[in-house]
Amino acid sequence: MENSTTIVFILQRLNETMSTKHTYFAVTLLVYLFTIFVNVTLIMTIILERTLHEPMFIFLCSLCVNGILGACTFYPKILVDLSSDLSVTSYEACLSQIFVLYSYACCEFTTLAMMAFDRYIAICKPLNYHSIITPRKVMNLLIFTWLLSICESGFAVVMIARVPLCGFYIDKIYCTLWAVAKLSCVDMTINNVYGTILSVLHVAQVVLILISYVDIVKAAVRSQEERNKFMQTCLPHLISLANFSVAVGFDLFYARYGPASRLHALRNFMSLEYLLVPPILNPLIYGLKLNQIRRRIFRICSQKKRTLK
Repeated sequence: MENSTTIVFILQRLNETMSTKHTYFAVTLLVYLFTIFVNVTLIMTIILERTLHEPMFIFLCSLCVNGILGACTFYPKILVDLSSDLSVTSYEACLSQIFVLYSYACCEFTTLAMMAFDRYIAICKPLNYHSIITPRKVMNLLIFTWLLSICESGFAVVMIARVPLCGFYIDKIYCTLWAVAKLSCVDMTINNVYGTILSVLHVAQVVLILISYVDIVKAAVRSQEERNKFMQTCLPHLISLANFSVAVGFDLFYARYGPASRLHALRNFMSLEYLLVPPILNPLIYGLKLNQIRRRIFRICSQKKRTLK
């Protein structure tokens, strides 16, 4: 609803959980704290262990930082809403949440693409790895990843901010571009075209990753060493990619084309899955799968036990 003073959105789906809000609050808080803990643990492990200062681990560190960014944008607002009688958000807060969450999603896709490129060179062209994946190139790729994500989401937010609105009920538990776009009073063709372009861009990233893995698998079957490298570094990457891509794809497709009156529970779960699961899944599967990280964490834990004794 738009007037001369302010705009306030009512988060309709979150208000439907009023009767069980205390339970949701406790569970959400525990998940939030655990998410921050596992990501910070992995980041600090990579920073403190000099042998982990390699491109793959640096990209993984960026992935964890992105997970913390998404979690710190999503969880605090949900916790505040779960502790209040009515779930509302201001227009400015809604746009800010959209900007950060979409930056998180774009950065996740692009970082996974960079990690696939790193694994492709490491397995398919191992002799040229250090000449191709240099520290300078890694830094440039990271800067490109974050700048691209910020620009993609920033331009989308600027476009939606210029649209007059005729409603104030958001049919989700957090703000999204499509949820706000459905409240517009004018034609949204330009915004839809831009959204389609972004979708095609990230689908292309996923396709390129899968194409690169065809060559990676071919190279991995040649020797036991390459198979071990594939199982330790590529398998976690594929799990992360599959989980994130399926969740985001379902949420986008269902939000635009799914029936509004059916499968509310599934829709709410899938709209949360890509925000809740990847920030936990990524550090866990990499931390458990990669020997270097696992040994370093066990070493730190054993040192703390000896100190306590």
